[in-house]
Amino acid sequence: MEAVPARARAYVAGVACLAVLCVLPLPAVRPPWWALLFLAVLHAGCEHVARRRFAGTAHPAFAPAFHPVLLAGAFLLPPPAAALVALPGALLSRVERRPVLLRRVWRAARLAVAVAAASRVHGALGGRDAVAGADFPYVLAPAGAAVLAFCLVLTALDGGLVALGAGAPPPPLGPWGRAPVRRAWRGLLPRSLAPVAVHGLAGLMMAVLWRSPYGPLAALLVLLPMCVSWWASAQYHRERAAHQATIRALVQAVDIKDGYTRGHSERVGQASVMIARELGMDDERVEVLRFAGILHDVGKLGVPTRILRKDGPLTPEERRVIELHPEYGHEIVRGISFLGEARSAILHHHERLDGSGYPYGLAGGEIPEPARVVAVADAFDAMTSTRSYRRARPVDAALAELERCAGAQFDPRMVTALVRAVARRGWCPAVTADEALPPRGVPAPDGPVADRTEAHR
Repeated sequence: MEAVPARARAYVAGVACLAVLCVLPLPAVRPPWWALLFLAVLHAGCEHVARRRFAGTAHPAFAPAFHPVLLAGAFLLPPPAAALVALPGALLSRVERRPVLLRRVWRAARLAVAVAAASRVHGALGGRDAVAGADFPYVLAPAGAAVLAFCLVLTALDGGLVALGAGAPPPPLGPWGRAPVRRAWRGLLPRSLAPVAVHGLAGLMMAVLWRSPYGPLAALLVLLPMCVSWWASAQYHRERAAHQATIRALVQAVDIKDGYTRGHSERVGQASVMIARELGMDDERVEVLRFAGILHDVGKLGVPTRILRKDGPLTPEERRVIELHPEYGHEIVRGISFLGEARSAILHHHERLDGSGYPYGLAGGEIPEPARVVAVADAFDAMTSTRSYRRARPVDAALAELERCAGAQFDPRMVTALVRAVARRGWCPAVTADEALPPRGVPAPDGPVADRTEAHR
């Protein structure tokens, strides 16, 4: 069972008490019980199906609560009843990680509070009367305000849990772990607003049809396109899970074979992402560069183990052998279509701007941009990681070395982007192998980064 900080448990308990307070006035408002029961059962069923459909994906958090039904409840019912709609599905649905009970309570409480807030805002703006009269376009304004309130409450609650040490978003399924307060709420609202707005529109259509002469059964028709959308989304995330599994298998094989650089691939992927984001690349290209960084050394699978694990400088013949690893890597991933331009980075990440690199001696703009990104990320992590033959360099010293070699070995744009990204976000590299000192008789390599053994290993 994962250790959950006491402050996080207290926070979850506080939100749960707030949810109870939201539901307590239920007898006084006298809701339509059959509608409440129908929506609660419908939400629980949709939640169960959605969680099962998303089971086994790389990111189980992509199986969110079924918001169309919840928001339809917010548009149709008073706040205490709308809050109650969320509880059965959230408490009974699948949870991927422990502690199961705490996560279920948190999920149910946060949804109940958010739906109650949305229902209160919707009612205060006259939304229920507009829904009953199908009063378009005036029905849209209260619904939009309710959706915004729903997102704001979820964002506030989720960010608070992250700040208190209970995981990266989304908190219901994320790992427990504290984040700096200044970053706890960063990006939560923009990520949730667009999808919840779509769900809110579906919920509004359900509510309007519910109040129409066609009745609740007509409202169920709105769920058909939503179910198709969820099925397509599940297929997409299953495909992503397969991609991630393929990459993990290749990286693990390299790490097993080359123990000196264990973890190096993951960190090069991280540094490549930092550079790409600093350059303003779109998310799809950033993901490709992450793959490129992670797999840049996959060609080491074709290099003899005795060379990879050799202590000390390589002989000229051994250097020629290890310089074949970009071509080996390109051949290994040639048939993996989802890697896209990451394959060119794997092949060319040891090229130099002045044309003295390998395997083809490309120069300047002939080197693909992804390869220039990975080259900087690779050299940076090589210098800031401990190897068997020398200790890690300080981050500032490694960045200074990259700047010194910019223009000859590295693209200055990529170096500048990494410097800015590290200044903004920091860099905490892990030790790649063990904490060994350089072996006796093996001098620490000197000279430019391009001439060091780690630049080739």
